[in-house]
Amino acid sequence: MSNHSFILPKPVSDILSMLPRYPQTLLFVQAVNLALGDTLRSEVMQPLQGKLITIRVSDAGVVYHFTLNPKGLVACRRIREPDLTISASAYDFLMLALRKEDPDTLFFSRRLCMEGDTELGLLVKNTLDALELPPLDLRSLSPPRILAEIRARLLA
Repeated sequence: MSNHSFILPKPVSDILSMLPRYPQTLLFVQAVNLALGDTLRSEVMQPLQGKLITIRVSDAGVVYHFTLNPKGLVACRRIREPDLTISASAYDFLMLALRKEDPDTLFFSRRLCMEGDTELGLLVKNTLDALELPPLDLRSLSPPRILAEIRARLLA
């Protein structure tokens, strides 16, 4: 099996799709906030503030709804149609995060799909491409660190 055709096994996606979405989104946004830190609070990200963005992990049956505010990503429940929905498999999102795949390549091979405000989608893609992102350190995304960050934000 080639790497780009890897999909999560159905029993795994069945379990993930049954879990409550909001707590999953809380964990997701905290992980992204830890990984991207000041990048999300930079001036170039301002056009994304207040926009409802959805990430759909197609093979996991998982959907994350969030917005951006001056402090970073914030989990939210879907209360309206998202401004932008980005869909891909878990493997393709991982390859994007590790910078081992290019978003254009995934988009033109139909492995990455953007729906909604296409101008916003291009802004997201171009902004992330232009940023000097630090290498993804998976240790920074450990469950204890993410849970500690959620706790700190809830108590603030």
